[in-house]
Amino acid sequence: MKSFNKLLAMAGMAMMASAVIAQQAAGNPPAAGATAPVQERKFKSPVLDRAQVDALLARPEELVIIDVRRPDELSAKGGFPVYLSIQARDLEKNLAYIPRDRTVVTVSNHAGRAGPAADLLAARGFKVAGAIGADGYAEAGGALVKVAPPPPRQAAAPAPAAAN
Repeated sequence: MKSFNKLLAMAGMAMMASAVIAQQAAGNPPAAGATAPVQERKFKSPVLDRAQVDALLARPEELVIIDVRRPDELSAKGGFPVYLSIQARDLEKNLAYIPRDRTVVTVSNHAGRAGPAADLLAARGFKVAGAIGADGYAEAGGALVKVAPPPPRQAAAPAPAAAN
């Protein structure tokens, strides 16, 4: 009987969490007493908001933005006006290219890759302000810049053969 009650209690908690998620998806606040599920972050660096990033952008001589997204993500979604593009998987082997005398902000789409990248840089002695998701920055009214890739080069037409 105890295991049945335990199972019943667990099912009730699962239903309550599902109801909270459904209410949030519909734009409704959670009911009184209900708690929203907490998404566990897998990094220690803070996630910056738009105001914090804008304050850092106001002093560009003291800042370096490292965008850890793939090039196709950068061209599709846009990025900050000036940044170093170093994909997350290549960050550790490119530390020599990152200025140590500037504050670092790492960027990915939702800060999921930027957070661990910020942690890595902080562990290697860089002065890290935090991470930001480009999508969240744009949703908060921040302006991202889209850079269109250049068109592919056309192969040169062969020169006509000279008549003898």
